[in-house]
Amino acid sequence: MFLLSKPQKEDIDSFIICSSHLDFSYFPISWSYRCIVPHGYKSDHNRIKLGEGNAVFEKAKDAVRAWKMFDMPWVGLCHPDTPIETGKDVAILIRHFGFYSLNAARIVYVIDEPNRFGFAYGTLEDHGESGEERFSVEYDPETGEVWYDLFAFSRPNLFLAKLGYPLTRMLQKRFARDSKAAMVRAIKGDFR
Repeated sequence: MFLLSKPQKEDIDSFIICSSHLDFSYFPISWSYRCIVPHGYKSDHNRIKLGEGNAVFEKAKDAVRAWKMFDMPWVGLCHPDTPIETGKDVAILIRHFGFYSLNAARIVYVIDEPNRFGFAYGTLEDHGESGEERFSVEYDPETGEVWYDLFAFSRPNLFLAKLGYPLTRMLQKRFARDSKAAMVRAIKGDFR
């Protein structure tokens, strides 16, 4: 949904409720788990080292649970207290090029392994894009390194996203860069 002004909380809540009845805008679901990209989709894979040690890994997991990877001035997660659980719906509010877009997504799976934690959400039918995005943190017990890993596949879904595809790709790259920076800030700061 494209908007000329920032929506109010009740408008966002109504949007999320209406979106909860929608299907995913793509198929197959959950392919991001293995970094498989469906035919016709573009992929983006970004990683950044967050630090070393189990304490950093635990803090990184807490940052993912708190949606800190969305902590940037031009993107807002509606609502960041949404638990990381399969089937939960969220909306992403983006301010760009003098207007706003509100996009719905649903968590398709959660990763909770000894050395890897995260989740992926998939776009719903009213999302500007079509695809899936995985947010995860990983701990390498051999090196002690902790990494934030962001993997996505997408293609335009709505007419305006198709029309402005070069700008959409620019925003996707900006989001990846800013998301990595947000996770680094979350690890350095105390957000608990």
